[in-house]
Amino acid sequence: MRTIYWISTILISLFLLWSSYTYIFSKATIRGIRELGFTDHFRVQLGILKLIAVIIILTPQIPIQYKEWAYSGIILFFITAIVAHTAHKDPFIITVINITLIGITITSHIYLHKTIN
Repeated sequence: MRTIYWISTILISLFLLWSSYTYIFSKATIRGIRELGFTDHFRVQLGILKLIAVIIILTPQIPIQYKEWAYSGIILFFITAIVAHTAHKDPFIITVINITLIGITITSHIYLHKTIN
């Protein structure tokens, strides 16, 4: 069970770290986020919140309540991404990727609880 937890948690953390980095430094991503209709301050806020979420879900000493909020925020990010990309009429594969990431996040969350019980 720990293996499934750590694999799913590391996968989602790597994605969030990469995403956070691109939100702050990638000109193409910055342009894309603007095209979706989001402001720069919201883009930076999301980038920072993704980093915080990674720290929270990866740090064993952080209380479970904080981890629950982090997982909720991660899922909300993916749902927002699905809505924004669908409204922008982006390719359906982006929705499939986001749904897959939601599944990995849910797996991490479920196995977090299995490892602490």
